[in-house]
Amino acid sequence: TATASSAANSASDAEERVERLGISTLVGDSTETSPYHLGINHTVPASLMPAAARLVKPPQAPPYNLRLKRKPMTSHHTPPTDSPATQTSAEVLDTPATPFMRVIKSYVLRAGRTTTAQAKAYEAFGPRFLLNYAPGAFDAAAAFGRPAPLILEIGFGMGGATAHIAAVRPQDNFLCCEVHEPGVGALLKLAGDQGLENIRILRHDAVEVLDHMLGEASLDGVHIFFPDPWHKSRHHKRRLIQPDFVNRLARHLKPGGYLHLATDWEPYSKQMLDVLNAEPLLQNTAAPDSEGFVPQPAYRPLTKFENRGLKLGHGVWDLVFRRI
Repeated sequence: TATASSAANSASDAEERVERLGISTLVGDSTETSPYHLGINHTVPASLMPAAARLVKPPQAPPYNLRLKRKPMTSHHTPPTDSPATQTSAEVLDTPATPFMRVIKSYVLRAGRTTTAQAKAYEAFGPRFLLNYAPGAFDAAAAFGRPAPLILEIGFGMGGATAHIAAVRPQDNFLCCEVHEPGVGALLKLAGDQGLENIRILRHDAVEVLDHMLGEASLDGVHIFFPDPWHKSRHHKRRLIQPDFVNRLARHLKPGGYLHLATDWEPYSKQMLDVLNAEPLLQNTAAPDSEGFVPQPAYRPLTKFENRGLKLGHGVWDLVFRRI
């Protein structure tokens, strides 16, 4: 009939257009890949699609707020036998959840660029002053080449104050922990240029050094100058000076050993004072009428940031406690 003849002609015209454009047609349940739809195959039974509509159209992109469901796992992706996917719902519910354990660290790793001079200091002085972190008993006399009082410095920044203290106290050994690479390079340069043989550097977390390298009652002093104050109330839990950490420090001090803290943030200084006063192994060396703080010890120099703060009217608070 005329209608059938017209439909046949339309189908023939469509197939010719498809062939001319290089676009694949879908025949039965098989699919031929076409560059028009970027390799995404669509399978449509020929009986359900008229010949004139066999042009393969590219798939429409879903809207950005559409939440796509994950396809069910097929048989060739069999989960391991001990995975939760193979357990019954009762077994999964009965499995106790592992709590997230927050590990105390003595630092926050900062971004920074190592200068050419610092990189050269690593090469020139690293073998002389850098120590490797190695769990086990730390032999201070072997590391420094002599027996002497051992002072642990936690977080020395760019090392200027550390180098100054080591220079004015040559009778003491200073074990310095810092993870900031440019700061380590800066102190290496200072120690090498000034010939400070009483400095050794561990580029590692001081908490692990205390727990796994230094024994209890092994330190004559600890210095922690200007730790991060974490100004916001919700971040106070990140502050280094906390009761557990102070107790750890106190146990590592010899009787008569000292803990020296300094900060330029008054609210943090008050928290430090409260925490140290609550530690039964420590005793404040401040005068009774000094509100718990001591004058700046002569060996601690003013840093450039401290000088700038003092010019702006900011204060600096030093605390020195001794091990009972």
